[in-house]
Amino acid sequence: MRREDVRPLLLQTTDQLPEPELADAAWAGGLVVNRRRRLVVVISGIAVIALVVVASILIGTGTRGNADITPPPTPPGYIESSGKISGIDFWVAPPPGSERFLDRLETPLGDRLELPGKVRALEKHPLDNVAAVVLVKQGDRYAPLLLDADGTWAEADVGLAPVDGGPPLSSGAISPDGRMVAFPQRGELITVDATTAQIARFPLPDGEYRSISWVADGRRALVSGPDRAYQVLVGERGDGEDEVVPVAATKDPDEATSPFRVQTGAVMRYAFNGQWMEDTPLTLPVRSWQGQTFSSIAGAARVFVAETLPQVPTRVSQPQVVAAISTLRTMPSRLLVLGEPQDNPPTQEGAGDRPFVREAGCCAVLGWYDDSNVLFRVHGWVLAWNLDSGRVRRVTELGVDQVALGPGLRP
Repeated sequence: MRREDVRPLLLQTTDQLPEPELADAAWAGGLVVNRRRRLVVVISGIAVIALVVVASILIGTGTRGNADITPPPTPPGYIESSGKISGIDFWVAPPPGSERFLDRLETPLGDRLELPGKVRALEKHPLDNVAAVVLVKQGDRYAPLLLDADGTWAEADVGLAPVDGGPPLSSGAISPDGRMVAFPQRGELITVDATTAQIARFPLPDGEYRSISWVADGRRALVSGPDRAYQVLVGERGDGEDEVVPVAATKDPDEATSPFRVQTGAVMRYAFNGQWMEDTPLTLPVRSWQGQTFSSIAGAARVFVAETLPQVPTRVSQPQVVAAISTLRTMPSRLLVLGEPQDNPPTQEGAGDRPFVREAGCCAVLGWYDDSNVLFRVHGWVLAWNLDSGRVRRVTELGVDQVALGPGLRP
């Protein structure tokens, strides 16, 4: 609700309330007032008081970022923001090298995510809710390993070819319900149903594809490469539905995400006809965007490499920021700046005296744990940033090169 809407709504509501008759008030000392009228007056008075209280709260509430209403009282452990960037509150993440000392968010990933030693065949042990997917190299092909919410692993019986010289695993591979996993291939999209082990192939116009993003209904997926993108119907086809629909694409395959994509200048909303519409304008000091956009009920998150940030100067790293942009006018947007060691920078394990450096491509959003926690990757770690408190926690140390995360992470 906008602040300017409060007064008209208040006037409109109070205008419909019955007015107490002055004659009744004058005779109140000697006459018994009709109980029904008295009840109406009392209820009306309570309603007016409640409306006034609500209006005073709304009018007195300040704004934060691109929102019109400040969120409820801060939770325990709240960390004050460090300032504002482009009018949006920002926090500074713990310095690189300190990840192992952060409080941990418990998930099926464990303390360290590595290729499992024991893996069952998906055909014999189907999964209910996929928490993560990794790929294991087998000759010139890759085999997908699926982690269930209960911590067990299963291997899908499909060989995947490399894409653009690397593993064909997209950060958005897992469907919103945790049942399906999709992989880009040259000229096709391959899906694995974790609940049945069924493998499906969907032909596409010839070309390289790298990025997968699921539409919220779980029946359709967006698959994209440089300058090309398609919506693929992987669920049951309805009347008049096409299996493959062209989608307006950009040079960056990671920008084809649903339901929102965060880009320079605006947050765009995906339409089922393959087009995009501007949802809200966005002004940030962006040099380039990294990775995909992942959306929750109330926001969309993506990492960007920033221009010089006077608010958080860096010496050797490129300033990078996790942007959690609100898609609701009543909630604020927030930024998390990924800083660098301030003094005596620690070194990466096995890298000699090389300091931790935030380079473009080191960091990306991997999804949402829940509506309050953004999951993102930094050097060798998956971390969780709580938007309500500002706290950053470690999720797992990465012993694999790539991982896609799904809803099975949540208990």
